Amino acid sequence: MSGNFFGGLDFGTSGARISIIDLHKELVYSNSVPYLDKFENPNSWINSCKKLLDSLPNNVKSNLQKLAISGTSGTLLASNLNGEPIGEAIPYHQACSEHKILLESLTSGEEYLRTPYSSLAKALNLIDKYGTNILLRHQSDWITGWFLKDWTHGEEGNNFKLGWDLTKESWPKSYLNTSWQKCLPQIIKSGKIVGEVNSDLAKRFNLNKKLILISGTTDSNASLIAANLGKEDGLTVLGTTIVIKKIINNPINEQGITTHKVSGDWICGGASNAGCGILSKFYSDQEIKELSRQINPSNNSFLNLLPLNSKGERFPINNANLEPILGPRPVSDSLYLHALFEGLANIELKGWEKLRELTGSLPKKIITVGGGSKNPQWRRIREKIINIPIVSCYKTTSFGTALLAINSN
Repeated sequence: MSGNFFGGLDFGTSGARISIIDLHKELVYSNSVPYLDKFENPNSWINSCKKLLDSLPNNVKSNLQKLAISGTSGTLLASNLNGEPIGEAIPYHQACSEHKILLESLTSGEEYLRTPYSSLAKALNLIDKYGTNILLRHQSDWITGWFLKDWTHGEEGNNFKLGWDLTKESWPKSYLNTSWQKCLPQIIKSGKIVGEVNSDLAKRFNLNKKLILISGTTDSNASLIAANLGKEDGLTVLGTTIVIKKIINNPINEQGITTHKVSGDWICGGASNAGCGILSKFYSDQEIKELSRQINPSNNSFLNLLPLNSKGERFPINNANLEPILGPRPVSDSLYLHALFEGLANIELKGWEKLRELTGSLPKKIITVGGGSKNPQWRRIREKIINIPIVSCYKTTSFGTALLAINSN
């Protein structure tokens, strides 16, 4: 490997991954590591990041020109003014219902913020806990700050759930006279230069001293970039949770729906609290592979499960008290896995029906990324239930983040 390189780091629910591409946008190196501590601990993210940086080939380190970072959408943490985390982050899937009245008073016209899963609800929780002499930063913005040793900025898409208006390019007017406005980041568009890597950090990992950090995006937006989504396509991310997205003409203001701008297109979508996370509670990856071979996708399991990872749902139903339905469990492990696949496919179907209700159309085909995209039996079950052709894309989220880095300006 020689020449100039561009990197993408993605921080998911269970671990971190790096992709390195060359000037021709070809993948030249990738690696992933699991978190050694729980997801909510920001030190887990940094320790995984250090491992990935240490393992990079030397010629990649010295010729790495630009690096972008993506992370889970809506995972928020408080840090002190020096960027050091205070306590644990509040993960994307956690509802914060303590400040409902204050939340509603701050969001008269912003329906999408009026949910206990919004970053604003989480921010009010953190401010109540730690006061206003803090920084509020999302996962990928905070990690970008770690590379720079400067936590001033936040990327627009990550901060949509905190209240950043992508059309007006401003925070809501209701934030202006609050004591915590100073806790918010200065917003920068996705794919823009944020700054140069901190010299001490570059020295520690033998990185190019002129390495430029690019403002990143959310993990699902990075997946969308990797999948090269067309105007009539839909995207389903089958990771720990299920995320669906499609291109739209105008932004949508609705509870449980996120609207982003990616590569000049408006994108709307939603994220369920169900996904591969529930499968890993019952089976190992190898067991899923072996049991899947015993499933006939043409048959029905005749079990009606609602396989949420835990209590509460964000999309297609916005209900923090919704309970999972995981039984009755049959004796046959393959039949139970079949039922879980069907339950997840039904959630995805309801998601697409919700987006059709809001946008007027369904996608002509669905491109699927994430770990679940590799399972052919699940794909056939999804096609039968959703009744839309499905294709798998094996390019990773971190590859999409690397594309964001190389296309930056």
